[in-house]
Amino acid sequence: MWSFFARDPVKDFAYEILPDSQETSGIWTLHRGKRKTNGEPVSVFLYEVAQGTEQQTQLAKAAFKRMKTLRHPNILAYVDGLETEKSLYLVTEQVTPLAVHLKAQAEKGGSGELEVSWGLHQIVKALSFLVNDCHLLHNNLGVSAVFVDRAGEWKLGALDHVAPEQGDPSGVSLPTPKAVYPDMERYDPPEMSNSSGEKWAGEVWRLGCLIWEVFNGPLPRTSSLRSLGKIPKALVPHYCELVGANPRARPNPASFLQNCRAPGGFLSNSFVESNLFLEEIQIKEPAEKQQFFQDLSDNLDSFPEDFCKHKVLPQLLTAFEFGNAGAVVLTPLFKVGKFLSAEEYQQKIIPVIVKMFSSTDRAMRIRLLQQMEQFIQYLNEAAVNSQIFPHVVHGFTDTNPAIREQTVKSMLLMAPKLNETNLNQELMRHFARLQARDEQGPIRCNTTVCLGKIASYLNAGTRQRVLISAFSRATKDPFPASRSAGVLGFAATHNFYSLTEIAARILPTLCAVTVDPDKSVRDQAFKAIKSFLSKLETVSEDPTKLADMGASSSWAGWAVTGMSTITSKLIRNAPGTEGGAAADGSEPANTPSPTSATDGAPAPGRVITIDLLDSYYIVGFTMGSFKKMKMVAAQSEILSFLCQTFVPYGWTAEATGDWGAEESWESVDGNQGLSKAELSKKKREERRKELEAKRAERKAAKGPLKLGARKLD
Repeated sequence: MWSFFARDPVKDFAYEILPDSQETSGIWTLHRGKRKTNGEPVSVFLYEVAQGTEQQTQLAKAAFKRMKTLRHPNILAYVDGLETEKSLYLVTEQVTPLAVHLKAQAEKGGSGELEVSWGLHQIVKALSFLVNDCHLLHNNLGVSAVFVDRAGEWKLGALDHVAPEQGDPSGVSLPTPKAVYPDMERYDPPEMSNSSGEKWAGEVWRLGCLIWEVFNGPLPRTSSLRSLGKIPKALVPHYCELVGANPRARPNPASFLQNCRAPGGFLSNSFVESNLFLEEIQIKEPAEKQQFFQDLSDNLDSFPEDFCKHKVLPQLLTAFEFGNAGAVVLTPLFKVGKFLSAEEYQQKIIPVIVKMFSSTDRAMRIRLLQQMEQFIQYLNEAAVNSQIFPHVVHGFTDTNPAIREQTVKSMLLMAPKLNETNLNQELMRHFARLQARDEQGPIRCNTTVCLGKIASYLNAGTRQRVLISAFSRATKDPFPASRSAGVLGFAATHNFYSLTEIAARILPTLCAVTVDPDKSVRDQAFKAIKSFLSKLETVSEDPTKLADMGASSSWAGWAVTGMSTITSKLIRNAPGTEGGAAADGSEPANTPSPTSATDGAPAPGRVITIDLLDSYYIVGFTMGSFKKMKMVAAQSEILSFLCQTFVPYGWTAEATGDWGAEESWESVDGNQGLSKAELSKKKREERRKELEAKRAERKAAKGPLKLGARKLD
């Protein structure tokens, strides 16, 4: 029982003083501390009774009592305290002495006028509160009485000498600052007492001393106040009023504040205005808040970093969470986010971003997509796949083209963080639909570009199933930029194709683009063809380089084997074909012409489908409907020969596979599947007549055939 009463109260104190964190602050020593329960940072002012005089102990106890009762946003905030026989502990918000802060800022290049203007505004406001509202005199105003919190806000402290303006009713008077510290006499006004002027005359004189020290350093003597030094011109007239010889002419702190806030005054700037708005933001109208956040983004670049992190950011988060501020907070939010560490960003910004993605506000969604580059690095894969991507994919089907386009572009940043299902299935499904069906050419183009850029993140199966089909489709797009994107897509992903795919599927597609109406598309096609041909030629000359090319091992099989027998068999058995092919590679005999001779209407689509299954190729021929004949070949020259032979006469090479399953056969029926699909009926008819006329001329020139001989025209 006796041990309970003998317990040391300091050990039970809820705060811990951190070692090696001592600063001198008048009769107190200032320490960094933290709350034992949650580690919240605080400052602890400690006074040791044994090390002080009786007067100092009297001042310390007076300050301890005064700190508990004075509450104002610009006065150092009391958090907790402990008074024992040996010492006094004052716990406040975490602060740094102004002198220490100014020294640190000077090493970085000095405090800006914006920061100082708002700091002085706060101190003058605190002084006005004491003088005009509480009828108290601080009696100790100076650099040593001002502290700076984490947000860069200046707080008035050192309340040791605060006393009523008419004197203490109890008759107890506190020692003056110079009685404790003789060198404090240089801050006293020239008049002996305040009786010769207004009650605030001595206070505003010391305010003038504070201003001088902020801009010029420690005040060596009272006479130094006559030299302006580095005091800004906008502040000089008002400063001179503060340190005027006539105490009756010195302005009330409230009047001084009002005069400096006039247009052109030192306290009239965007930083002070922003701070004043933030202090009253809870009572502002929604329209005013919207306008403020829009303007804030432009001003943040000139605001102090600590202010942005510790004052603006909490207000932005609160405005979004409870004030329905919407998309306008995004731009300033991401600007402030640049000042945060990775841990702080993860803790403060990411939860808000995740919540924003679930918003139905289109302005919010499009701004998030546009600025994704600023925060994607802080998002972990689990959050992207489970909380963000499911909301983002709705943008692919949005009726607003701008949202669809930004959604496609955002995949460049999001793809590396997507899981197998979202990337290789869900995203590819949306890309296939956009590329084939979106009415906006730029969106189709960007889809193709994005696919080429994220190809390295796809698994091998998806790449083989998707890339060639997608880029081939793009080369037939009516939008020139999309066709160019398809060609560039082939070139950008060249390492993902086997040599057989290059020869049989890619080069025939690119060759068709060499007659594109747009020259820029043709130029890109020629460059890509040369690149692919160079690759084929290199391995042809030296098959040992096959591994370096990352190509299929099937090269060795077709590089040394003849093809005439199988080729002839395929041509003879092709639907609509009678006999073999001409030796010179002319049109196969009886190949249906692009238009029907009976009614002049367009003929059904003619398609050769080529697919790779292990080391064999499946070649199918389609006439109008989806009837296919499958042939198996072990030599890829067959495929190239077929494409060269049939495509020029109205047939279309089509790659099979799962790429956009519902779209992959979309162009087979009708004229959409023809390589000349965009030509009019008139041009097709003219071409047919021209071919027939040339055949007739060659036949007439060669004369009648000998008996038993057969020749294809």
